[in-house]
Amino acid sequence: MLESLPANPTDALLSIVVPCYNEQGGILACHGRLTKGLQEIGSSYEIVYIDDGSEDNTAEMLAQLHRDDPQHVVVLRLSGNFGHQPAVTAGLSVACGAAVVIIDADLQDPPELIPEMVRIWRSGYQVVYGIRDSREGKTGFKLTTAKLFYRVINSLSEVQIPVDTGDFRLIDRCVVDALAQMPERARLLRGMASWIGFSQIGIHYHRSRRFAGETKYPLKHMLSLALDGIVSFSTVPLRLVTIIGFLSAFAALLGIIFSLAVRLLTHAWVRGWAMSFIGMLFMSGVQMLCIGILGEYIGRIYTETKQRPLFLLREVLRTPRNGDAP
Repeated sequence: MLESLPANPTDALLSIVVPCYNEQGGILACHGRLTKGLQEIGSSYEIVYIDDGSEDNTAEMLAQLHRDDPQHVVVLRLSGNFGHQPAVTAGLSVACGAAVVIIDADLQDPPELIPEMVRIWRSGYQVVYGIRDSREGKTGFKLTTAKLFYRVINSLSEVQIPVDTGDFRLIDRCVVDALAQMPERARLLRGMASWIGFSQIGIHYHRSRRFAGETKYPLKHMLSLALDGIVSFSTVPLRLVTIIGFLSAFAALLGIIFSLAVRLLTHAWVRGWAMSFIGMLFMSGVQMLCIGILGEYIGRIYTETKQRPLFLLREVLRTPRNGDAP
C-alpha cells in the first residue's frame, strides 16, 4: 500500500469540493445526489460548498443545508466573485479528507461516478480524473473549441494534459498538499495536477446537460482559461517571438540588398515601392504580435509579484470534528 493512503482506506474521511456561483436552481438536486452516493460508499465524508459571490439565493440555501446537516456540510462564502479556479482552491484549502473529489454543482458531471473513483483510489491510484466521451447539449462550435483547447496546449507545453478532461477528479491528500505549495495566481488546476505527477488514471463517462441555470464559462472565459493554460505551462510563444525576430531580420536584410541593387545598378529608383509598403505593414503587424505575446508574460509576472490572495473568505460554516479547533 502506498504511504499516502491511510492504514485503512475504508475508514478514511472523503471530502467533496463543490464550487457554486448562482446555482440556486440546482443546488438541492446536487446535494441530494451527492449525499445518496456518499452514503452508499460507507466512509465518513464532508461536502465543502464554496459560494463564489453568488447574486441569487445560493448562499442562503447553502447555509440551510449546513443547518440541516452540520456534521457533513461545510460552507465557505467568499467576499466576492473570484472565479472558478480560486473557488476550488479555497475548497481544497479547508478540505480535511484523505481523498478529495472536485465536482461542479451543475450536475453535468455525475456524482454517481464518485464511488467508482473511490474504489480506484483505494486500489492505489492517487489521481482519478474523468474523461468526457460525449457532452450533451453542447453546440458543434463548443465541442470543436474544447477539443482544440487541449490539443493546442499539449502541442505547446511540456506538460501533457489528458484530452477531454476537466476539473472533475479525485485527488489523494498528497496531491492536495502539493497543490497547496503552488502559489501562482493564473491557475489551471487540471494542468497543475498533470504537472505534479504521481499515479494517475482516467475514467470515461458521459457528460450530461446542465441541470439548471446558465453556463459559467462563456466564450470569453474559455479564451481566458486557454490563455492562462498556454502562458502558465509553456515558453514556446516566447521562443516563437525569437524565431519571428530572426526571420524578420533576414527578410529585412534581403530588402536592403534589393534596394541597394536597384539604386546602384538601375535608374528606376522608385521601383519596388509596393513591396516596401507591404513589407512595412507586415513588419508592423509582426512587431505588434510579438509585443502582445511579451505583454501577456510580463502581465502575469506583474500579477504574481503583487502577491494578492487568491480569494478572501467572508464566512465559514463548519462544525468542528474531534480534535479540530473551532
